Amino acid sequence: MSPIAVAESITIGVTGQQCRASVAPWGDITAHLGPGDHPTLKWFVAADDRWHTPSEEVAVRQRRIDGTPVIETRLRIPDGDAVQRVWSVADSGGLTVIEIENDSPLPFAVAFAGLDVVSERPPADIPIQGIDLPPGSVLMPVGHHATIRVAIPHLGSRVHPSQLSNLSSSLAVARGWLAVVHRASRLVLPDEALVDAVTAARCDLLLDGPVEQDTDQVGFLFDVAELGRLGDDADAWMPEIVDPIAKIARSRDPEVDVALESCERLALSADDSRAASDIARLRLRRARDERRGTDTEARRISFSDVRQGASVGRFVSGVERQICDKGELLPSGIPSRWLGDNFEVHGIPTGPRSSVSFAVRWHGERPAALWEQQGDVRRLSAPSIDSEWSTDDRSGEVLWAAPPTPTKLGLIADNSNSDSTSFG
Repeated sequence: MSPIAVAESITIGVTGQQCRASVAPWGDITAHLGPGDHPTLKWFVAADDRWHTPSEEVAVRQRRIDGTPVIETRLRIPDGDAVQRVWSVADSGGLTVIEIENDSPLPFAVAFAGLDVVSERPPADIPIQGIDLPPGSVLMPVGHHATIRVAIPHLGSRVHPSQLSNLSSSLAVARGWLAVVHRASRLVLPDEALVDAVTAARCDLLLDGPVEQDTDQVGFLFDVAELGRLGDDADAWMPEIVDPIAKIARSRDPEVDVALESCERLALSADDSRAASDIARLRLRRARDERRGTDTEARRISFSDVRQGASVGRFVSGVERQICDKGELLPSGIPSRWLGDNFEVHGIPTGPRSSVSFAVRWHGERPAALWEQQGDVRRLSAPSIDSEWSTDDRSGEVLWAAPPTPTKLGLIADNSNSDSTSFG
């Protein structure tokens, strides 16, 4: 599994429920139990050398598992780590699960303070000297290479200690989040940090909702459209996009055209043909306005220029348009750091009613592309890679010209015998 670094508190929770919590960069957990009720669970580790307070330690590393709201925090202790993993499950009305693993050859004790937890085993009743723990702290021994689990109930939920061992594991929850995220599109790229950033952004959108339309109308439309792609109720969002669309309709910002295309896709997924037709007509009128900048102004950027901001939908759209813009595959070419690495993408939009999946496999220095279109068929091309190639076929494969960027001899292997890719 690939990590994505965490720089600030991350929201975890369960979609469709009010179960939410925030995990600090050092692993303290703030539970959102109701309006104005946000207690924080702190953790401490008594290792062989001393007590460790994660919020005060330098040797703390944190990551999101594959970009999902499953957070792993590692605290350095002698000869290993105390590993905390935190995630949320829908069981018993919503629970935040905390797992502590002793990844070291010596036993230690972990203490929790600030919030009541349900534990698998009774806490230790013998105090450990060396630190003044807050009143009401719960202390538990953790044997070498052993794991304990506790949980925070949310909003009146109830769970018996015997149920904790049957809750979904951190890896199972991460896989569940990935299944939801991949409803929109799936990226398998050499740049794992970029893939994880897209996953993290989509998960945050599902938990936190769209940006405020009063402060970012275009970003709000991007976010709502992305929620529809992720399986959220498209019908419920349709009334919310009417006012923002009206306010941006005359804007000359070429980004508006991309947002409107996303909204047309949302309307189609809601089976609202009238709204989809109205948005299509608006897009056509804007295309005829020669005073407006062309959409290439919104496109000619590189992957490194795509920045994750407040609007998740805008960020994801920027990444996907670097993979395919309308029918143009990889409009800025293949990034030099990807050369020689196989990659594939699935479900990248090419229009309101169409998408494409394609894979790149290397034959020496030449990339072979396999593609399949979903929905309406569009003309595909890749002028930044091979200006001679274009196709109207729904599926097929082609051997593109070698990229113009020079590569060192031996860095690109012939992967022609690698596993084939199916877009079925």
